[in-house]
Order: sequence, then structure tokens, then C-alpha cells
Amino acid sequence: MHRLKKARELVFFNWKPLVGFALLYKAASSLVFIPLLWRLFDLIMQFRGYSYLTLENIGAFLASPVTIAALVLLLILATVCAMLDISAVVFTLDQSAQKKPVRLWQVLHFSIKNALRAFLPSNILLVFVVLLLMPFLNIGLASSFLSTVSIPEFILDFLKTNAALSGLLLAITLLLSACMAKWLYAFHYFTLEGCSFWKARKKSSALSRKRRLRDLLSMLLMQSGFALAYLLFILLGMSLAVWIGKLFSEIFILRWIISTIFWMILALSLAILSALSVPMSYSCVSVLFYQHKQRLGEQIMHCSAPERKRPGQKNRLFSICKATLGCLILIGSLALGYFLCSGKLNPQIEYVRKTEVTAHRGASAFYPENTMRAFEGAKALGADWIELDVQQSKDGQLIVIHDSNFKRTTGVDANTWELTYEEIAQLDAGSFFAPAYAGEKIPLLSEVAALAKEKGMKLNIELKPTGHETDFEQSVVDIIRQSGIADACVITSQVYQVLERVKAYDSSVTTVYVMSLAYGDLNQLTAADHFSVEATNVTKSLISTVHNAGKQLYVWTVNTKDSIMKLLDLNVDNIITDDTALAKQCVYESRFSNLLEEYIKLLQ
Repeated sequence: MHRLKKARELVFFNWKPLVGFALLYKAASSLVFIPLLWRLFDLIMQFRGYSYLTLENIGAFLASPVTIAALVLLLILATVCAMLDISAVVFTLDQSAQKKPVRLWQVLHFSIKNALRAFLPSNILLVFVVLLLMPFLNIGLASSFLSTVSIPEFILDFLKTNAALSGLLLAITLLLSACMAKWLYAFHYFTLEGCSFWKARKKSSALSRKRRLRDLLSMLLMQSGFALAYLLFILLGMSLAVWIGKLFSEIFILRWIISTIFWMILALSLAILSALSVPMSYSCVSVLFYQHKQRLGEQIMHCSAPERKRPGQKNRLFSICKATLGCLILIGSLALGYFLCSGKLNPQIEYVRKTEVTAHRGASAFYPENTMRAFEGAKALGADWIELDVQQSKDGQLIVIHDSNFKRTTGVDANTWELTYEEIAQLDAGSFFAPAYAGEKIPLLSEVAALAKEKGMKLNIELKPTGHETDFEQSVVDIIRQSGIADACVITSQVYQVLERVKAYDSSVTTVYVMSLAYGDLNQLTAADHFSVEATNVTKSLISTVHNAGKQLYVWTVNTKDSIMKLLDLNVDNIITDDTALAKQCVYESRFSNLLEEYIKLLQ
């Protein structure tokens, strides 16, 4: 409790410059830093002659020494951006420890000067720590510039089924955790004592020796205390707001004015607490840093704030700007409050979403994947589309299976091109999922096409070439033509040349390019009518680019409610998922997406 209290004191002694810097930094990141870094990356691509990047061409792009050198420079620039945040917080907390108030311009002056030290050769290690170690652990210490790192769901799904890789990932996590424990105070030494990051790392290791695990636990406990207080504040504030609305429900003008002012105060308070989230994390480290220095008898070296006299005229102008901004916020809030209280503005207006749901390998969360049971189950669950994978057997038959080897789903260690369909038909593709599905067969594409025609199902047919095929694309197109489902299916592939061959054989077939990585002007990929992109690559910019070209964006493979809801908010065209029931539920719930209103209704 003593450490928690001390950490809170460090934050709130100079809370104004901390909040001011956080808001300014977030604005600069959104409007300047991040767009600048992406623009520089685009220039690198243009210089190398690339208009887009996918997994098929990124290897050649990265292999060039010019690309490597340019990317290293970008990493250093990104490190400087992150260090602006870290430097500002460590400096301001240090001034709080000295009971010295600071102004925003002093924080900016110091943080810029300190961040530029990342360009020095002696601080090259800083790049790897800031951009790799801290975001990977994501325990509240990373700069807000790098506070979230999203691991693609298809990678997570692959790791779940691969024990060796899961073990390797765990080992890497433990190694990085050990490094974090050793280097926990490196940024304080780097910032407060002005030493190189290499030396700061050694000093941090010596300071934390024999206490590393205890320090990490103490830091996490303090951060948990802050998080709990933040949650309680939100719940209490919302409950009071609802109570006030009820108290003055009979007097419209009082309910309007008092409720609006209260909500404005609550929103401002939450914005301030949110802006203080990174300082609160670092305050925990600062408290431990100062305590260890005192315990070991080391001299605590503090920063000196830059001095500058500011003319009184500038102070008056600044005060006028703040007052004007405050009045505008108050007027805007009152206007919004009036429309909400009077019912003239309803944030719960229902609108129809066009997003469709595709059952990945059928209803693979409930049935063995890529089997007739999975496809029938997907139809029963209300899937708009059914995705399946197609390969070619030894005797040229088109079989529905994802892996090029039968080991995972049937237990037989043989490749798809090594067995005839007569042999494949004897394999058990259901027992791996559950004993109840023992004897389930690997179907032919023609069988699935016949089922789709009978049940009115739309198919997403992914072609997975192994290099052992004969007339692969033509055979698939012939089957969907003969089955009469050409208008109710799309042919997809992660190999662009497959789509080119499909279009060359029949230009009327709808094609979709499946990508784990998507960046640049995808519309130059003219053999693709639409695009299917891994979920973590989806951005508003990508969606706009695709939609403006009159094409659709499919997203795969999305299995969590949070991820599905985010994609629905982005208005993607098609969500590919293992859990069809969850996705369909989310599509329905997305019509009522205002969680705050739902919570208020619950309180009422």
C-alpha cells in the first residue's frame, strides 16, 4: 500500500503536464508520426518498384540490402517516437519526486532532446528493446505508441495444434520476461543519468539483482490496483449519472442541464485517467527504482528542468484559448444533451448490415472440418457461405481437404498426391474430432457441389496447389459449371497464378485472392475480383481502397466476439469463422452496438 500511495503521488503532483503531453502526443502520433512512417515505407516500396506486398513477393522485397537499410532507419525513427513518450513520463515523474512543478513546454523540451539520443551508435540496443521486448510482454510499460501488438489469429490457431512451436514460444516468452526483469530500470538510468543504453542496461541488471521476480510482482500488483480503481470509478460515475437522470426526470430543463454537466465531467475525468495510464505504469517502476537506489546507498541523480522565461502576454493568450475551448465544449455538450434528453437523437437507430458470414471448412467448431457433416451443420447454423479447401489426388480427383498430408485429420502419414481416391475414401476423417464422428469420409468436390445445389448453399472454394496437379483449375471450373452453381460460388487461392489460370480458362468465374499480408495498391492484382485478408491486416484505409474499386473484402479467420464486432463496425463484406453461431449472433447484436446505453438500461 505504501508503494501504491507513493506511485499515485508521483503521478498526481504533476498531472497537468502529464495529461497535456499525453493528449498532444496521441494527436501527433495520429496526425504526424504514424502517417510519416507509413509514407516513408511507401517511398521505399516505390523506390524498389513495388506497388503492393503479399506473402508471395515480400521475401524478394526484404532480401534487398537497400530495403534492409531503409527499414533499419524506419525502426530507429519509430524508436525515437516511442522514446519521446518514455522520456517525457520518466522526466516528469522525476520532477514530482523532487516536488518540483513543471510546465508542458519543459516536458517537450527535455523529451525531444533525450529521444534524439537514440540515433547515437552507442544506443543501438535501444531499438531492439523498445520495438521488440516491451511490446511483446505488453505489461503496461510500453510506450502508448507501441502499446498493442496483435498476433494474427491464424498463427495462434496454428500454435495451438503444434506442441513444439508452442513450447518454443513459451521459452521465448520466458527469456524475454527474464530480460525485462533485468532491464526494468534501464530507461531511468538512460534518462536521468544520461548514460548510454548499453551502460544503462548493465546498471539496471546490477540494481535489480536478487529482487527481479519480486519487482515484477510488485509492479503488476500496483498496476492492478490502478486498473481496479479506474474500473470502480467508471461504474460509480455511470451509476450516479443514471440516478441523477431519474431524480430530475419530471423537470426536463434541470434533467437536461444537470445530466449534461455531470456526463461532461465524467467524460473529462475518464479522458484524464486514460491519459495517465502510461505514467501510472511508469510510476510503479520509478518507486521501485528510487527505493533500490536508497537501499544500496547509490546516489540518486535527478534531472534539471530547462529554464526559460515566458512573456506575460503569451500566458494571457494561452488562458484565453483555454477559456474559449472550454466554452465551446460546454455549448456543444449542452446541445448534445438536449437532443438526447428530448429523444430527438437516438444513438440506437437500427441499420441493416451487409456483412455475410462464411463457415470456415464448414461448421468446424462443432463438426470435423471439410466433411459433409460440417457443411450440413453450417447450413443449419445459418451460414451465408461455406468455405472448403480443394486438392488433387494421385488419380486426378478433386478432394476436399486442407492439409497436403492426411496425418492430422486421418492419422495416415501420406500426402494428397500419393494416394488414389479409392484409397482416400477408406480413410477416417472424423475420429480426430470426436469418436461420435468415426467413419466420416473425405468428400469429393463434386459431392459438395451437389449438396450446395440441393440446399441452396454458396461456396467459397479455396484451391491449394501442391505442384503435383494436372489441369487443376480447369477441372474445378468444369465441376461448378456442370453442377449449376457457378453463380453461387467463388474460387479463391493464396497463389495468385492460380487465379490467373482460372480467369484465362473462364473470365466469368468470380475469384478471390487470399492473403496473410496485404499492403499497397491491391487493385493492380486484376485477376482477383475480391480480396480475402487475414484479420490483423484489415484497416479502414484498406477497406476504402477495396470498396472504392467496387470490390469486396473478406476477412479470415475470426473466432472471438471482440474481433468479430470490430470487423462489423468496419463494415467488411464477409467474415470467415470457425464459429458460425457466434458470428451470426454478433451480426444480430451489432444492430445494438452502444454498450453504454445497454449498461444504463440494465441499471434502470
